[in-house]
Amino acid sequence: MTTIAGTNPYTGARLDPVAEESTPADVDRIVENAGKAFPYLENIGRTGRAGLLQVIADSLDLNAEELIRAADEETGIGPARLTGELKRASYQMRFFAEVLLEGSYLEAAIDTAGETPMGPRPDLRRMLQPIGPVAVFGSSNFPFAFSVIGGDTASALATGCPVVLKAHSSHPKTSKISYDIMSAAATNYGAPEGILGIVFGQKAGTALVSHPLIQAVGFTGSLGGGAALMEAIRRRAQPIPFYGELSSLNPLVVTANAVSERGADIGAGLAVSITTSAGQLCTKPGVVFVPRGSEGDILVAKLADDLSSSSVSPLLNRRIFESYAAITGALADQEDVELVATGKASEEGGFRVTPAVYSIDASRLRPETVEECFGPSAIIVRYGEMPELEQALSMIENSLTLTIHSGERDDDLAHRLTELGRARAGRIIYNGYPTGVSVSWAQTHGGPWPSTNSLHTSVGATAVRRFLRPVTYQDAPATVLPDELKDGDLTVPTRVNGRLTIPGV
Repeated sequence: MTTIAGTNPYTGARLDPVAEESTPADVDRIVENAGKAFPYLENIGRTGRAGLLQVIADSLDLNAEELIRAADEETGIGPARLTGELKRASYQMRFFAEVLLEGSYLEAAIDTAGETPMGPRPDLRRMLQPIGPVAVFGSSNFPFAFSVIGGDTASALATGCPVVLKAHSSHPKTSKISYDIMSAAATNYGAPEGILGIVFGQKAGTALVSHPLIQAVGFTGSLGGGAALMEAIRRRAQPIPFYGELSSLNPLVVTANAVSERGADIGAGLAVSITTSAGQLCTKPGVVFVPRGSEGDILVAKLADDLSSSSVSPLLNRRIFESYAAITGALADQEDVELVATGKASEEGGFRVTPAVYSIDASRLRPETVEECFGPSAIIVRYGEMPELEQALSMIENSLTLTIHSGERDDDLAHRLTELGRARAGRIIYNGYPTGVSVSWAQTHGGPWPSTNSLHTSVGATAVRRFLRPVTYQDAPATVLPDELKDGDLTVPTRVNGRLTIPGV
């Protein structure tokens, strides 16, 4: 039996085993239990599930010290960021509890029977309902917020879907502890065992998405890993949705006016954004467009100066460590690419790397020049007029974000860049930096392929939409209707005969 163990990024040493690789029989049993638990989550309703999420959040807070200690040992992220990330994870649980209680996520609609220009209409009542057990794959770079206790888990449980988790190989101990804490909290709440499950190992992940009871998959990871899971799903008898966050370069554009007004400040902000969390954020600005000329040089010089004094935490695992070396090495070998600056080299070992920023002229940029690099690096593209900028931008793959730094006299230019951004990204940032994704009602964390393969967000209130499907009841007796669709006082925002009606308003 293969044992599952993490690696300490500070030293590169393998840690003690924490689990055994899940067998096909394990996966089948766990998913079968999830199927049996599905009615429970539906039957306790929105209020019951909100209470469950709040209990889980409280339990995470109570066990923060153990979680942070395990995660730091396996990821090298550091206690400071892990503390904030764990707060985000418990906040997400409470946030989705609020989404449940508010109720508009159900998209409830009632069209009463009556005459229409098309003839008689039956009584029609529609709302979104949970799809069933779902699989969630934890990400390497967020052992809390995008892993076992992350937003995919919270949003799926909120809808009423049992969750079977695939522990990430970079932090199996953290995954197991996180699962045990959630599971114990759920049991104390009165929930059956099957509302949560966890499997370990790559083969178990493939078996999980192939299981006929799994109705959707949430995934945050590499394009290659996502493609392998999508291929396994393609072979299923029943197609199911795969919601993957996959690859993103997150272009950042600085206009000439912005450079002249605050070029040095932008350079300083970029240095922080590129190196935060050792550049292992899916929204890190990987390619930065800066005007040619002396004022653009000031921005680049400030970025280089701040970068040269920076050092970063180790990368998460050996695969990312080796990939960073290969990608930055290939950049350095390109004839048209210039090394602008490097950070402090570390002699401590483990998976530590040196931050690096490169530069290329827009006229020499090609689609193959830039690829996503997980780690503290970026490439600066120096451009002249707007047509050259647009041509260079067209060579960058679609992304989760596009950032615009504009000046006071750039209204028309900002509008044009916004139009380009709407077509190429899911979130457009103005005069800021893309790193950091707030959990809120208006958030979008998604974008056109290859950043994701769906139209949905994995962060924010509408993340629940991934795990819901519409059901319409026609001329239904009141006894079979969900409470939210029954006659009487409305309990959730509902569109009645085309008019949105808010309870209590």
